[in-house]
Amino acid sequence: MIHTTARILQIVGVLGCFSSSVYYSICLLSAATFLRTRHFAKNVGSANALPPVSILKALKGTDPDIYESFRSHCLQDYSQFEIVFGVSDADDPAVASVRQLMREFSDLAIQLVVCQKKLGANVKVSNLEQMLQAARYAHLLVNDSDIRVEPDYLRRVMAPLANEDERVGMVTCLYRGVAAPTLGSKLESLGISTDFCPGVLVARQLEGGLRFGLGSTLAFRRSDLERIGGFRSMVDFLADDYELGRRISNLGLRVILSDVAVETHLPAYDFRGFIAHQLRWARGVRDSRAGGYIGLISTFGLMWALLAVLASRAAPWSWWVLGATVLLRFATAIAVGRSVLQDSQLLKNLWLLPVRDLIAVAVWVASFAGHTVTWRGDRFKLKDGKLIQIAPR
Repeated sequence: MIHTTARILQIVGVLGCFSSSVYYSICLLSAATFLRTRHFAKNVGSANALPPVSILKALKGTDPDIYESFRSHCLQDYSQFEIVFGVSDADDPAVASVRQLMREFSDLAIQLVVCQKKLGANVKVSNLEQMLQAARYAHLLVNDSDIRVEPDYLRRVMAPLANEDERVGMVTCLYRGVAAPTLGSKLESLGISTDFCPGVLVARQLEGGLRFGLGSTLAFRRSDLERIGGFRSMVDFLADDYELGRRISNLGLRVILSDVAVETHLPAYDFRGFIAHQLRWARGVRDSRAGGYIGLISTFGLMWALLAVLASRAAPWSWWVLGATVLLRFATAIAVGRSVLQDSQLLKNLWLLPVRDLIAVAVWVASFAGHTVTWRGDRFKLKDGKLIQIAPR
């Protein structure tokens, strides 16, 4: 009986390694395809030929280096744009940075909107709905408050939307995380570069394009937003970026991935904070893309390789399987993290990858154990992707 069980576990482990290796190979192919067939070149011509755009940034609290992130949006090589910031509370700590930005860039169109209504559980989307009334232009760009960009960011992101013949409805971006010195922050950054972004590239490869958006950048037309019901229709969804991209894709329009990789400076997560953030993200993805999320079990190569080693009592062949699986895993991490995202911290933190991958398995299992998430200090229940706030005890 024990021998039979061990044999079954060996077979399961080897099959898991095989499926993971196939996935890693697709990651490498996807990265190569992305680098080879970018949707548009860095030199996109004059910004004068591109449409005016309203940048919407909903804020709550401060993020690491938040002022420099704001400031990078003011240094754009772009002829006509405005920035609309929104807060729920006039005393929000982020307001001071916005006021400072207005003083430094007094010649730019910068607005601060205090959003007094709470239209739903997702306060960010509630604010965006109210900020939209202050936006002047027909093209919109929404990105997270902690995103930092290069001066050619707007030109490169908006170029595909200027071509009406391409049927492009949204442009979104990959991103890399700049880690603080804490272990939790390094693990978070590593996960973005070696797990999350490879997954996005694979989805793009296998589905013939994206069917969702990423909060790092969501560029689209106001008219298309109105066709899907506006921000108000998504005011209770946790993964609002995913939902916005999905709905625009359902209009028959393309969601494309820009060749721009933007940057976010991560908080100094302690280990508990890192786990809480990962669990919130995991449960959000589980509710948004249940099939793909369940399928992640076939991508946990290190776990399956270790199972094969243990079940075979460290037989020589199992070490070869482990070595081949780990080699492919690290190749994927380097190909996406360095070649695609140009993550300068990747190599020095790469030794943490096995730790991060095993934690990812534990988070994946834990994500099925409940439906609650914690977001900016509030607790919610998730149901069909929507947030239901849980009253504090």
